Amino acid sequence: MNHSGSSNNGIIILDQAVKTYVMGAQDVKALNGVNVSFKRGSFWAIMGPSGSGKSTMMNILGCLDRLTGGRYMLEEQDVGTLDDDALSEFRLRHLGFIFQSFNLIPQLTVQRNIELPLYYLGWDAQRSAERARELAHSVGLGDRLNHRPTELSGGQMQRVAVARALANDPQILLADEPTGNLDTATGDQILELLVALNQQGKTIIMVTHEDHIAQFAKSRLHMRDGVIERMEGETDAAR
Repeated sequence: MNHSGSSNNGIIILDQAVKTYVMGAQDVKALNGVNVSFKRGSFWAIMGPSGSGKSTMMNILGCLDRLTGGRYMLEEQDVGTLDDDALSEFRLRHLGFIFQSFNLIPQLTVQRNIELPLYYLGWDAQRSAERARELAHSVGLGDRLNHRPTELSGGQMQRVAVARALANDPQILLADEPTGNLDTATGDQILELLVALNQQGKTIIMVTHEDHIAQFAKSRLHMRDGVIERMEGETDAAR
C-alpha cells in the first residue's frame, strides 16, 4: 500500500489492523490484518453478518477502541501514539457520530443537544447558539430548537443527531445503522441528508446490514470473519 501522498488520498488508513478480544480461554480476532484506505470525500457502507468485524472496525475508526496490532492513520495522525486525553481531543475535532439509538440527552432542548460538542470544545454561549440554530435550519428543524427529544418523531431525533454530529465541522461522519430505528420512508430522508453532506465534501462511513441502505453509499465494503471479503462501487481504495 502506498502511504505517501496520504494527504490527498487516504483520510483514513488501516495498515495490517488487528483487534483481538480474549473470550474465556481463547483469543478472537475481530479484525485480522485489515488493509484499507478510505479517500477524502468518499461515502462507504460497511456490511457483513453479525460477528464479521464491522462493529469492531467502526469502534476503531471512531477512536472508541484501540488496535491490538497494526496501525491506524487518521488525517495523517498515527492514532496509536496518542494517549487517552489526546485521543479524546482528536476524536472531538475530527469525527462526528450518528447512532441508531440517536443518543440525545432527554433533559436538553434540541438547541442544547446540538451545542454539546461545542461546549466540550470551549466555544462561548453566543457562538454555540448561532451554530446550533444554523445547523437546525440546515436539517429542517429550525422551528424545533426549544423542543426536547420526547416531543420529536424518530426522524426528527435523528436529524438532531446529524446536526450535533456536524457541530464541530468534522471531515468524517461515522454512522452506525443510522436508520435502524426508523421506518423506510423516514430512513430514506436521513440517507438523502447524508448523500447531500457527502456531496458537500464530507467523508462518510456507515455500518449497515441492509442492501437497500448500502445503495445510498458510493462504495461498499463487505466483511467476514475479521477480514475484507470484497468491495463494490467506487472501489479505488487501496487494499
